[in-house]
Amino acid sequence: MDLALFLVGLVKVVLGGLVAALGIWLALRGLSRILGTNPVEELRQGNTAAGIVHATSLVSLGMLVQHAVQATSDAVDLTVRTQPFHPMMAGKLLAVAALHVGLSLGVGVAVLALGILLFDRMTPGIDELAEVRKGNIAAALILSAILLVLALLTAPGLQAALNGLIPFPQLPEGTMVAPG
Repeated sequence: MDLALFLVGLVKVVLGGLVAALGIWLALRGLSRILGTNPVEELRQGNTAAGIVHATSLVSLGMLVQHAVQATSDAVDLTVRTQPFHPMMAGKLLAVAALHVGLSLGVGVAVLALGILLFDRMTPGIDELAEVRKGNIAAALILSAILLVLALLTAPGLQAALNGLIPFPQLPEGTMVAPG
């Protein structure tokens, strides 16, 4: 058993868990402000429509931020497997990974918030957000679909824009790293 690879795996699990927790907190907090709802109160009241929208916002944000965690994980793998390993590189990598993930979360929340606001503006005369607050499942399903489509279509652009932030180590010509 390779202890270094085991520890790297544990670091990745912790990183993924922390990013998920922060993303859940940001998504619920941001969406509740836009919808003018309290997710805990909506849950207590059994507002299925608000529950659908909150759940979809979490999945959508996960789709948007997933690449940040994967890119960081790949950079960690390359850094650990590149000889010689420099502990200073690990510190720099952690700092840049935090920036990368933070920007991904921030941009992801902003994209979803704009999607909700656009949804509300698309049909004058109907306050879709009020309909969701009242429990209108049809409005919740349409808003949820918009959030998912936004996440699917903007994730590649977000990934391309932010991948340059990760300091991948320079590999010698012809070097191949085995997947791990």
